Parts: sequence; C-alpha cells; structure tokens
Amino acid sequence: MERTGHDIGHPPAAKATEKVAAPAPATHAALTPTQIRVLRGVHSGLLNKQIAFDLGIAEATVKVHMTALMRKLNVRNRTQAAIVAQTLAI
Repeated sequence: MERTGHDIGHPPAAKATEKVAAPAPATHAALTPTQIRVLRGVHSGLLNKQIAFDLGIAEATVKVHMTALMRKLNVRNRTQAAIVAQTLAI
C-alpha cells in the first residue's frame, strides 16, 4: 500500500468509540494534613524549597510528601497535582 505524505509518521487515529480513562484522584480525606499543606504550596506555584521553608521541614521531606501525593492522586507531575488541588478545592 502506498502512503501519502500526510500520513507518514502519524499513528492511526483512535476510534470514536474508544475512551481514555481519566485518573481517579484520591479524596481530600485520603491525604495527611502535611500532604494537604504541601499540595497547597504546589497549587500556589511554590518550589519545594519554598514549601519546606514555609512548613519548617527539610526540602527532602517535601520531596517525600510529593512522591506520596502524586501516587495517591494518580498524577505524573506537579502541574497535574495542582490541577487536582483546584478540583478538590484545597
């Protein structure tokens, strides 16, 4: 089959009936109080270092909380976590 210029390198389009499952975020209650405070900082656009200073904890501890948060919220990055925070009204 001969390929045309516009379809080379592009994956086939998804069928209209196929649906992509959205991540199911954890509820507000599933987060610890410190995780909620860290998430508020992320939502505000703060860096880990700034969140650590504000909470009086080590930056490494903020990173640990971020890892747990992202796992609980089923997100892959800070931006997605901030969007979930907006959705949860944190």
